[in-house]
Amino acid sequence: MQMTPEQLLEEYRDTVLELHLTRRRLAALEAENASLRAQLAPKPDEPASSPES
Repeated sequence: MQMTPEQLLEEYRDTVLELHLTRRRLAALEAENASLRAQLAPKPDEPASSPES
């Protein structure tokens, strides 16, 4: 099946939009990850917790 130039352009635009939204979601997830890591990191005045044996 061959696509018309208009269909190709629409597919291209859809792909660009999807990529843009994916990059935004990735940036949000990276920021959330950094925030969670900061919350879980031991405070400078607290000793690191050791796993119970």
